Amino acid sequence: MSDTPDDCGPGTRLVSAGRRPEWTGPVVNVPVWRASTHLYADSADLAAGRPNADGHFYYGRRGTPTQWALCDALTGLEPGATGTLLYPSGLAAISGALLGLLDAGDVLLMSDNAYEPSRALAEKLLAPLGIETRWFDPLDLEAYRAAFCPRTRVVLLESPGSLTMEVCDVPALAAIALQHGAISVLDNTWAGPTGFAALAHGVDVSVLALTKHVGGHSDLMLGAVTASGEVHGRLRERAQLLGQVVSPDDAALALRGLRTLGLRLERQTASALAVAQWLQGQAQVAHVLCPMLPGAPGHELWLRDFTGGCGLFSFVLRGRSVGDRARLIDALRLFGIGFSWGGFESLAIPVDPQRIRTSSIWPKAGWAAEDRLGVRLAIGLEDPADLIADLQQALDAMDRA
Repeated sequence: MSDTPDDCGPGTRLVSAGRRPEWTGPVVNVPVWRASTHLYADSADLAAGRPNADGHFYYGRRGTPTQWALCDALTGLEPGATGTLLYPSGLAAISGALLGLLDAGDVLLMSDNAYEPSRALAEKLLAPLGIETRWFDPLDLEAYRAAFCPRTRVVLLESPGSLTMEVCDVPALAAIALQHGAISVLDNTWAGPTGFAALAHGVDVSVLALTKHVGGHSDLMLGAVTASGEVHGRLRERAQLLGQVVSPDDAALALRGLRTLGLRLERQTASALAVAQWLQGQAQVAHVLCPMLPGAPGHELWLRDFTGGCGLFSFVLRGRSVGDRARLIDALRLFGIGFSWGGFESLAIPVDPQRIRTSSIWPKAGWAAEDRLGVRLAIGLEDPADLIADLQQALDAMDRA
């Protein structure tokens, strides 16, 4: 079942990926193999050893068919990939990729709109290890090019950017990194491999928080790193040295979520676009930060490079106070208040990206200083008309206050 032809559509690949007959047997899903100890036939078998590759029983830390099936499925969704490594969270996947590729004395270039924990990782873990991080504006190719030095080894990208949703020219950024002998790593959680083929666009390493879309039900913590060739080998070696392993139960949940990923993303993307278009017409809203919207910053790059979207975007209130924003969020009835996204339920949180930026893009966009209070929405599987009605009553409640 896992030998899906390359010309099959994404829905077919999502259904069949990772379902090798030797792993599934006579059932549809790969069983959950809970095993720490793998037994050998005899002393000669033990002395012969096992290849250090997925599919070979050795010890639980190297996985069982449940984990191997998920790795196989994710690798198959990323054209050009050699293999995938699993980590216990999305942040663990980011840290695993960076720790797997950087050494003391190296320089990391990190996009200034990266996920906040990625920045904390650079400042609080990589720096004490002797790894220097330099932030760059992902929308300024010339400044980015000038940021490289002989010690630059890795570039960390994120597109769309965390919270503010800038779409950068990933193929150009990856090509410049290659010219300087650096490895490009992309946090590709927003679109995933079905919405943005990272390696096919020149990226060396694609990172996913499987907690989000792949899990899909807000009951899973998991991350993945997919890479090709020698880079994958380096990452695999360090992941094993660090003892990285994930629960087979979590891998099974991710495999289950993978099968319906296409349908959920299609519904959430359509609903998010409907909600974003409605918000554009509201007097209380200064900006809608959604690259899927025609005319939005980065929309042309999104059309050029992406084959799908998701339910995550932000909007900025016009001339409001922190208290106004809190009243708006507290008045919402269908949106939960909580971190993460990609599940079946809609969420809303306040966002203030300026505190985690070394250089803001907002002055370039001509935003007024009073229009910088943001709200991030994660659109779930509710009816979009109900979500719009809920946002309307919450905006009304904010105005009454």
